[in-house]
Amino acid sequence: MSNQPLAERLRPKMLDDYIGQEHLVGKNAVLRKMIESGNISSLILWGPPGVGKTTLAKIVANTLDRPFYILSAINSGVKDIREVIDKAKKQQFFSRPNPILFIDEIHRFSKSQQDSLLGAVEDGTITLIGATTENPSFEVISPLLSRCQVYILKPLDKEGLLKIAKLAIKKDIILKTKKITIRENQAMLRFSGGDARKLLNVLELVVLAEESDKIVITDKKVTDRLQKNLAIYDKQGEMHYDIISAFIKSIRGGDPDAAVYWLARMIAGGEDVNFIARRLLILAAEDVGLANPNALLLAQSTFDAVHKIGYPEARIILSECVIYLATSPKSNSAYSAINDALELVKKTGDLPVPLNIRNAPTKLMKEIGYGKNYKYSHSYEGNFAEQDFLPDEIIKERIYHPQQNPSEIKILERLKKWWGDRY
Repeated sequence: MSNQPLAERLRPKMLDDYIGQEHLVGKNAVLRKMIESGNISSLILWGPPGVGKTTLAKIVANTLDRPFYILSAINSGVKDIREVIDKAKKQQFFSRPNPILFIDEIHRFSKSQQDSLLGAVEDGTITLIGATTENPSFEVISPLLSRCQVYILKPLDKEGLLKIAKLAIKKDIILKTKKITIRENQAMLRFSGGDARKLLNVLELVVLAEESDKIVITDKKVTDRLQKNLAIYDKQGEMHYDIISAFIKSIRGGDPDAAVYWLARMIAGGEDVNFIARRLLILAAEDVGLANPNALLLAQSTFDAVHKIGYPEARIILSECVIYLATSPKSNSAYSAINDALELVKKTGDLPVPLNIRNAPTKLMKEIGYGKNYKYSHSYEGNFAEQDFLPDEIIKERIYHPQQNPSEIKILERLKKWWGDRY
C-alpha cells in the first residue's frame, strides 16, 4: 500500500468521498441520480487530466456492484476488446448484471477499434464508460457517440484542490504520521493547474524530500523542489557561449560591424552553420519582430539556403542576413507578449474558452451552446465586430503592447480604431 503513489492511495471509493464535479455528482445532479437509480447507460467523461474521470468510473462500478474491466487505448487493441466482450457474454448465463468496460483515453482508439465496441454497447453486453481529454465530437465515431451520453468534467477549483490536500495530510497512511502545515499554497496550486493528481504528486514530492517529520510547506519550498536544474557548461565551453552572446547582442544593438566580426569569429572557429542560422531565425522574431516582419522571412530563407550549400559559400548568405537584421528597426513586442501570456496562463490556469467563440461543427456542441452569439467579422463594416474573445476572468488584461516604430505605430492606429480606449 505504501509503495503506491499518494494519488492512488487517496483515490476515493464512494461517491460521498468524491471531491469536485458538483454539477454532475452533487445533490440531485444528473449523474448522481443515474447512479443511485441503479441504471447506468453508456457514457463518455470528457475533461482535462486529473479531474477524476477514472475515479468516477470505478465509483460507478463499486456502487452498482458491477464487474469492472479497464482498457487503456494506448496499449490495447481490437483483440483485447473482443476478449472483454467474450467474458461479458459468458457472465450473462449466470444472471449477473452486465459489466462496465472503462476505456481510458478513448480518443486514441482508431475507427476500427471503436467499431468493435458498437455491437456490445448496442445490445447491452457491456456498459461503456470512456474517458477522454479531447472533444468527443471529433475523436469518437458518430455511431458510438450516439449510443453514449457525454458528461463534461471541469478543472478543480482552488477550494476543491485544497480540500484534497488537507484530506491527504489527515488520512493518508504515510502523511498522517507527520506534522504537516501548509503555510503557503499558491505555488502548489499553480503547478497543479486544476489537476488533483499533479497536486498530490507535488505534495508527496515536497514531503518525501524532508528529513524531519515536522514539515512546513511554503511557495519557495515547492518551487525549489520542482524547478529544473540549469545547464552547466564546462570552462572550455565558456568562450563558445561568450562569442554567441556577443554576436546576438551586437545585432540586437544595431551594430553591423561588430555583428559581422563576431560572425567571422564563429565561422573561423568552425561553428556549425545550421546553429548560426537557427540563432538568426530566433533573433529575427525576438528582437526585430513586428518592426520589420520581413526579417523573419529573410532569416528563414537564410536557414534554408545555408543548410543546402554549406561552407564556404554560406558565409556570404549569413553575412547578408546578419547585416540586414542588425540594421533593421527593432521591436520585442511579440516576444514580450507571448512571455506575458504564458505568465498569465501560469497564474490563472486553464480558463474555459468563452462559449461564443468555441467551434460548433456538430449537433452535440451546438446543443451545449458552442458558438452562440458569435459575430462573423466579415459580415460587418470594415470587417470588424467588437466582441469578447478572452475568458471573463482576464477580460481587461493587455498582453500586446505596440512599440514606437513605423510598422507598429500603424498597427496601434488600427487597434485604436477597432477597440477604442482599450489601446
